[in-house]
Amino acid sequence: MTYQAFYRVYRPQSFREMSGQTHVKRTLQNALLANKTTHAYLFSGPRGTGKTSTAKIFAKALNCEKAPTNEPCNECATCLSITEGSHPDVIEFDAASNSRVEEMRDIIEKVRFAPANARFKVYIIDEVHMLSTSAFNALLKTLEEPPSHAVFILATTEPHKLPATIISRCQRFDFKRLSSNDILERMKIILEDIDLSFEEQALKVIAQAAAGGMRDALSLLDQVVSFSDAQVTLEDALLVTGSVSQDVFYDLTFALKEKDIAKVLSLMEGLIADGKEPTRLAEDLITFFRDLLLLQTSRELDELLELIAPEEKFIELASMFNADILYGYIDILSKTQQEMRYSHHTKIYLETALLKMTQNARAEGVVQHSNANSVAVDPLMAEKITTLERMVHQLTQQLQNGAQVTNTPQTKESSRPRVKSQNYNPPVGRIKEVLKGATKQDIQKVKGAWAQVLGQLQKSQAALLAEAEPVAASSSAFVVKFKYDIHCKMVAENTDFTAMFSQYLYQLTDSKYDLLCIPDEEWFKLREEFIKENHLADKKESTDHDDEVAAQTEQPFIEEINEVSTEDPLVSEAEKLFGKDFVEVVED
Repeated sequence: MTYQAFYRVYRPQSFREMSGQTHVKRTLQNALLANKTTHAYLFSGPRGTGKTSTAKIFAKALNCEKAPTNEPCNECATCLSITEGSHPDVIEFDAASNSRVEEMRDIIEKVRFAPANARFKVYIIDEVHMLSTSAFNALLKTLEEPPSHAVFILATTEPHKLPATIISRCQRFDFKRLSSNDILERMKIILEDIDLSFEEQALKVIAQAAAGGMRDALSLLDQVVSFSDAQVTLEDALLVTGSVSQDVFYDLTFALKEKDIAKVLSLMEGLIADGKEPTRLAEDLITFFRDLLLLQTSRELDELLELIAPEEKFIELASMFNADILYGYIDILSKTQQEMRYSHHTKIYLETALLKMTQNARAEGVVQHSNANSVAVDPLMAEKITTLERMVHQLTQQLQNGAQVTNTPQTKESSRPRVKSQNYNPPVGRIKEVLKGATKQDIQKVKGAWAQVLGQLQKSQAALLAEAEPVAASSSAFVVKFKYDIHCKMVAENTDFTAMFSQYLYQLTDSKYDLLCIPDEEWFKLREEFIKENHLADKKESTDHDDEVAAQTEQPFIEEINEVSTEDPLVSEAEKLFGKDFVEVVED
């Protein structure tokens, strides 16, 4: 027989063999025992977390000859044929390669026929988000009221792409990323089964590289086993996964402590020259500093360490750092990771982050040496405390002298400039690209659907966009300006929300737009800068009024960009429905 990969040979065949996902297993097993299974399920979650395996196990438990049972016996003819994939009543359907409505109609026509030799006819539709809109529409009614013998199990990695009408007809189970310990234990069982010795630190490196996916972990383990000889070693795991040795991170962190910028950059240059990805290095550095924080906190947390072995030199390294410095390192690297996602110059971003970390450590050292017993205080907070102390002292003196208490000039705080507490950097480059390709048709299309999309959102989500307004749109994206910076940041950093908003907009406009966020003040500055850079104001003035149509074709964005739209999309939608004569806007 030909060789099979680990993730196929060691795929779990019962709920007992599954790693993690306790909430899913318990709910399904209780429903099986109580005979309260429903007609449609939605399994969503990251890749390699057990969605399809759970669907097959559930199908076996439903049709097992010993049912009702919370575990398939894996001995009867039904269980064995489902395991082999040859049972006629358990149909696996790949929506990625069969996304057309014709394939879905074929399923709908056959679903009414009774199962051949099982209790239930089970349809497992994998990657269901790949179905076309017409295929979803064809599936709707059947999914809501299928025959009593039919069970649908939909599996997807991107549930936000599914229509809400499909989701509402299913029991939804969200699969979580597996913990490193769950992956580690599963790999130990496999290596013991094939009688191959291993170093536990090597398995930790593989588990960390898998990022919570069991299939990814077993695929990497398969590669490492093929590469190794008689033992799975740490060196082999590091080489195959592209990870970095903990000793290299030790040297780099120590160089940061000593503020040796030359050594820090040379170590980083060597790692990148060896083929390490800057984005992966940033992620591994975050994990390394997190492990140092765990070592500082308690020695009882050794099992949670992912990159560091609980050796004496790492414990000593952790004691050299103040916890605030490590938190600062993690914060700098996290922000750098976000910026690296939209750039091709990831190496420069990482080097800049390391320089910033070195300078932060130097500033921290100056504070500590200047006063060993001092505690770092926010300058703004210190200034407020000083002002309050002065006010209290003056009021005390006035009361002692029997004078009337009056407002002193020192109490005036309004003259102090407002300090922004939110650090959000709008994607200026992408917004400028939108402005270059912006058209009046696109912005009108977005504004026309704006109120309807807000109506489909939850109240808490719609509140974030209450003081926002679309101001520019191209064929691929649109720009929304926000009155409040905090709302802008919350929307921009919530990728699930922006994706869901774009999906709702797509259903109404048949156009796929990405949502780009920018605060009010930033938008006005960027708009003015764009006008100057492209000399749009001059072009606008020189345009012949008699050739207005041609001017709009050549400069489609001038009219939108030279005036700030003050029209509320909710008001415009109301005027479309009832007419301008019947709509009166009342300001609160």
